Amino acid sequence: MEQRGQGTWRERWLWLSCFFAMVAFRSVSLAQIRYSIAEEVKEGTVVGHIAKDLGLDKGTLRNRGYRIVHGSTEPLFQVNQDDGVLYVNRKIDREEVCERSKACVIELKTVLENPLEVHYVAVEVLDNNDNAPIFPENEKKIEISESALPGARFQIHAAHDGDSGLLSVQQYKLSPNEHFRLEVKDRGEDRKTPILILQKLLDRESVKIHNLLLTAIDGGKPPKSGEIKITVVVGDVNDNHPVFTKDSYSVQLQENTAIGTTIIQVNATDLDDGANGEVVYSFSDDVHGKVREYFELNAITGELQVSGIIDYEERNRYEIDIQASDKGAVAFTTDKSVIINIIDVNDNAPEIEVMSYSKSLPEDSKSGTTVAVITVKDSDSGINGKVLCFINQDVPFTLTPSVQNNMFSIVTKKTLDREKQSQYDVTIIAKDAGEPSLSSEKTIRIDISDVNDNSPQFLLSPYTLYLTENNSPGDSIFKVQATDQDEGNNALISYLILKGGDNLLSSFLNINPVNGEISALKSFDFEKLKTFRFHVVATDSGSPSLSSNVSVNVFLLDQNDNPPVILHPVSSNGSAEGVEEVPRNVPAGHLVTKVRAWDADIGYNGWLLFSLQEVSDHSLFGLDRYTGRIRTLRSFTETDEAQHKLVILVKDNGNVSLSATATVVVKLVEPKEAISASDVKSAATDIGDSGVTFYLMITLASVSTLFLISIIVLIAMQCSKTTDVSSKYLPETNYDGTLCHSIQYRSGEKRYMLVGPRMSIGSTIVPGSNGNTLVVPDRRTSPLTVWLTVSSIICCLISAVLKVNSKLLGIFTFVFVETLRRINAVHGFGNKKQGGGVREKQSLCNRTENISG
Repeated sequence: MEQRGQGTWRERWLWLSCFFAMVAFRSVSLAQIRYSIAEEVKEGTVVGHIAKDLGLDKGTLRNRGYRIVHGSTEPLFQVNQDDGVLYVNRKIDREEVCERSKACVIELKTVLENPLEVHYVAVEVLDNNDNAPIFPENEKKIEISESALPGARFQIHAAHDGDSGLLSVQQYKLSPNEHFRLEVKDRGEDRKTPILILQKLLDRESVKIHNLLLTAIDGGKPPKSGEIKITVVVGDVNDNHPVFTKDSYSVQLQENTAIGTTIIQVNATDLDDGANGEVVYSFSDDVHGKVREYFELNAITGELQVSGIIDYEERNRYEIDIQASDKGAVAFTTDKSVIINIIDVNDNAPEIEVMSYSKSLPEDSKSGTTVAVITVKDSDSGINGKVLCFINQDVPFTLTPSVQNNMFSIVTKKTLDREKQSQYDVTIIAKDAGEPSLSSEKTIRIDISDVNDNSPQFLLSPYTLYLTENNSPGDSIFKVQATDQDEGNNALISYLILKGGDNLLSSFLNINPVNGEISALKSFDFEKLKTFRFHVVATDSGSPSLSSNVSVNVFLLDQNDNPPVILHPVSSNGSAEGVEEVPRNVPAGHLVTKVRAWDADIGYNGWLLFSLQEVSDHSLFGLDRYTGRIRTLRSFTETDEAQHKLVILVKDNGNVSLSATATVVVKLVEPKEAISASDVKSAATDIGDSGVTFYLMITLASVSTLFLISIIVLIAMQCSKTTDVSSKYLPETNYDGTLCHSIQYRSGEKRYMLVGPRMSIGSTIVPGSNGNTLVVPDRRTSPLTVWLTVSSIICCLISAVLKVNSKLLGIFTFVFVETLRRINAVHGFGNKKQGGGVREKQSLCNRTENISG
């Protein structure tokens, strides 16, 4: 009972103390007025009318001694006691007063005496764009190895701008170049660090030095800027970067920690040997000078030590970039951030206690949902124990007071979106009313749980795939990737290929449902298929699930997988070999034959080149490397061998070229031997045929009819003989490479000839000519000659229409024409040229070139 009575008395005494403290506190009137003024204004500039805003008359100001309470330094503002006007006492430099704070508010404490009345005046100093961005150095030299891969990052010292907010550095621009791009890392607190990123491999042999210009621009209107020249020296050094043993370094440090205390030790290793593997540590260029005053880094051991007095109120967090560099000729460096969180030390700070706390909150929660309930208490008494609690952050949460004193609820004040921000560190600040005021804070981490409100999105749409033909069935050919802004099962994506429809090739494709890797179940052939399209669907695992699809366009690329095919000479028994008979009397430049080939590939893979791989006499024959034409380089002599073997290599232009060979055997024959051998060979071949067909009988009948008509015409033309002579030169027109091996030879009374479409009968090659001009003898063409030519052409046409064996027809045509010629010679038709042994007529084509399969 006695103890219970004592407890009741203590509670009453506590309530009475609180009551008298509240009465004493209310005896002093508190009020706050807020003004704003731009920096750098002249002395005497009026800030505001305090008397008017407080509702005080001028007499009260003078009688009660209205004044501003200030320290020993010269005050920035003064108040006129006669009219209550607050004016600037001396020129204000915002950067000097508030450094880089976003909001520069100067708190003024004004008093009226007798009785004491306190009024708080807040003057916000607005920033002007009076400072341009400045780099700590005008030029910077960076050494980069030419073996550095694209994506390598090189941090540049950030530009400093004395202004804050939008008037500080807002962006960086890098001079145009093809090797580097710029990335800006936003560290908050008006700190934007430029990072140079290599996007194309460097080649020291091409360019040794790259000169870049980096420009920092603030957000003023008009903006101000600063520049730094960056010289990139390309070197050739080791190929391993130092690697830190930890992915991140974070440490908490109490303020006022003794100088020399080791905070943390970083460690990095390098796989290289010798000097290239020795690691030294240093601060990166982005570490400000003030940070270097507070911390010191041992270059050998990597220990980070305190070198100055740490003040929590000045700064509660440091992010220090430490570089680990090897000792190579061109050192490799690796950056790692060390985050140092400063812990406040205070003896009687308000205490915040979380009574109820929901760590995870669905993103579709309605506005006003309670997240946590907190209580605030202070071990101090009186006005020092009067606590004001608030959230000083731009977060979608607010504090609402409860019915009980010093109890608050954290509730949502607007809708949430986990995809924009999935986690909030809500800091509740409790501040007492003491002088000086002490405060404490509590951070509550609120995780926003996911709702399946986002469908998968492919990184590209559509995808374009270039696939080389002859791929191995089952191998991966491509990979599609989709992302889902949700998390967990809502972001677990599975892939499938739409089957059927117009695209039958989709059945030959398989996709890994987990990672989106696509494999082909068959090998594609560019010569059969050039391009096709299919569709991939990405579906998440949410409930209900969401999906999206994308088109994949596949373009097949040609490979050099088809060797050249010899079309002429015709291949037999796996080899292409042909025999060409050439008279010894042909001139230089005579077309012996033409090697024809074809390649099923395209582009360079199908571009063919011809070369002589083997030849018995290099002075006799030449080969056009692009057309495959074989020509004589000089006239034949009696000492030249009668047979020559030419091996022609046909090669395509693929990366790994494929080739084929053709063999041409050139036989040198006397003109009459060429004719006789050709006739015997043709006759023997024809006799060996299976039999005379019906079409051959029709042809023979036609030739016989023409023979009878020719005899009648011959007799009728007896009277038309003439002895006039004339001569002229006929140039060979547009010689296209058709192979010609015909000849007319006359010796005494014997005369051999074959008739072809290129020359008129009786033309001769004049010794000493260039081989391209045909000379007609000094005689007029007789009507019989014309008739013989017309008859020969008619025979050829009949052969082509009726598809008769050309060799058999050649024999009968030769007999028919030769008979008419002999009759003409005996009866004196035309004008006979005296003398034997004159070689006439060349270039009668015995076959027609064609390119076919």
